[in-house]
Amino acid sequence: MFLQQEGDCGLFRTAAVGVGEGGRLIALPQRDAWLVERIEDGGFPLVCNGDESYPVTVTGWESPALLSPGGQSQFEVHAKLPLDESVLATAAAVLEVMAEGAHSFWGHASPKGYGSEVSQQMRRSAHGPERSPRGLPMLNLPEKLPAPEIPCFLGWLNHWSAAAARAIGFPDPARDTELLARSRRTASDGWIVQLTDAPLDYNNPVHLGVLKRTYERFPEIGGRAVP
Repeated sequence: MFLQQEGDCGLFRTAAVGVGEGGRLIALPQRDAWLVERIEDGGFPLVCNGDESYPVTVTGWESPALLSPGGQSQFEVHAKLPLDESVLATAAAVLEVMAEGAHSFWGHASPKGYGSEVSQQMRRSAHGPERSPRGLPMLNLPEKLPAPEIPCFLGWLNHWSAAAARAIGFPDPARDTELLARSRRTASDGWIVQLTDAPLDYNNPVHLGVLKRTYERFPEIGGRAVP
C-alpha cells in the first residue's frame, strides 16, 4: 500500500515492534518515543507487527519538493501485507484507515509487481512512445504534475481524497457507473475505488481493459490532460 500526503502522519496505533540493523526485531514499549528519536531526513524507520511468519510492515519517507507534484515536498507512507484471503477481504478497509489517518491526498493498494508495470508507463522523454508495452497511456513523472492532489497512476484499490476526486472529476454518475459499483465514500468525503474484483493482474485482458478505460476516463491522472 502506498499513500502520499502532506503534514504529520498518525498511523501507529497498533505497531509495537521496530526493525533494526540486519532485520533484528526490537520490542517497543515506548514506541512513539523510539520513532521520534529515529526520524531522519523527514522519514521514520520500519515498524512491524512482530510476527515473522505473517509480517506486516510500515515505513515512510519525505519526497523532496524537486521530485514532487506542484513543487511541494510530500510524505510517503508504504505498507506491506501478506496477500492472502484475510488481507484481500479487508484490504479496502485497511487502505481507508491508513489514508484517513495520514490525511492522504491519494493512495493505492496493489499486488507485488505493479511498480515495474507503472515504471514502463513513465514518460522520460518528449520523444518517447505514446503507449507502454501493455498498451497503457504514458504518464508524466511526479515532478511534472501541477498539483499534489492529482494521482500519479492507478492501482488495484485507489484512495482519492475529496481534493483528488475534484481534481480528476470523480464521480460523474452518467460516466462512472462501473466504478461506482465498486466504490465507497470515506469519512472525510474521499473515495475508495476498486478497479477489479480480484487483485489487478496485468496479464489478464479483462483487467487490462478496465485499466485502459479508467485511464481514458481520467486524463488528469498522470498529468495527461491538456490545459
